[in-house]
Amino acid sequence: MNILVTGGTGFIGQHLCELLAKRGHNVTALARNPDSSGTESGEIVVGDVTAYESIVDAFADKDVVVNLVALSPLFIPSGGNEMHERIHLGGTKNCLRAAEKHDVDRFVQMSALGADSTGATHYIRAKGRAEEAVSDADIATTIVRPSVVFGDDGQFLRFVRKLTPPVVAPLPGGGETRFQPIFVEDLVTMLADTVEDKAHSGETYDFGGPEVLTLAEVAKLVRKARGQSVTIVPVPMSVAGVGMTLAGAIPGFPMGRDQYQSLQFDNTTEQNDIDAFGFSSGDLRTVSEYVGLRD
Repeated sequence: MNILVTGGTGFIGQHLCELLAKRGHNVTALARNPDSSGTESGEIVVGDVTAYESIVDAFADKDVVVNLVALSPLFIPSGGNEMHERIHLGGTKNCLRAAEKHDVDRFVQMSALGADSTGATHYIRAKGRAEEAVSDADIATTIVRPSVVFGDDGQFLRFVRKLTPPVVAPLPGGGETRFQPIFVEDLVTMLADTVEDKAHSGETYDFGGPEVLTLAEVAKLVRKARGQSVTIVPVPMSVAGVGMTLAGAIPGFPMGRDQYQSLQFDNTTEQNDIDAFGFSSGDLRTVSEYVGLRD
């Protein structure tokens, strides 16, 4: 198949493009700044999903489009929180428009666990509205909603290290927010299956890893892997909210009110849909295994 992956030179995109190419597909990665990163598999084309005319030609003669373009919810985006709406919603609409123009057979949208147009953060709301646009499109679509994704060059474990220095680390609510981290190679295997199998059209899948971990537990794992220890000092959520909101107004400070709000709810699946792809929890890689604490 001829496959276009928007955001194809990003963290998840590079892994997906490589796997699809290994499976024998013709893969094109669309990227806004391809010179700053790359992929070893397939062609790379330049395009900005917020500018329709810059991307529309890349959709020609494609069988499937996978839209991976996203901003991280872990940090305040350059340009402010309104960028979530511009990129996640506006960019998705432009990709759907281009796919429909060129009669692309199927469209796979990577959303986020908990996406909700009425949700608590700019990121979650924009992702939810983008899902609505995908569901309303005149094209066969699939929506994939993973929990946090970890792996080489991923942001989640780096974020945890930044948030929790060794020895003593104050965390909002004591770091009790729960996550279900999924390894990038496990995720892209299911994404590739979604691309290849038309039976997944019309479905929305929630994906999580094999274990549920609190932020504090992840922090202790990543510090232990470096031969360090950390004691978590609980910071009341109300105090943390004021501090992160005020700090978010400081130019260059990476976290603000949205990040505080995201720590108010768990990032876990109610039903992990990995079984729809023949996986069980025991098949997936854990954070402990990844950081070298368990074979």
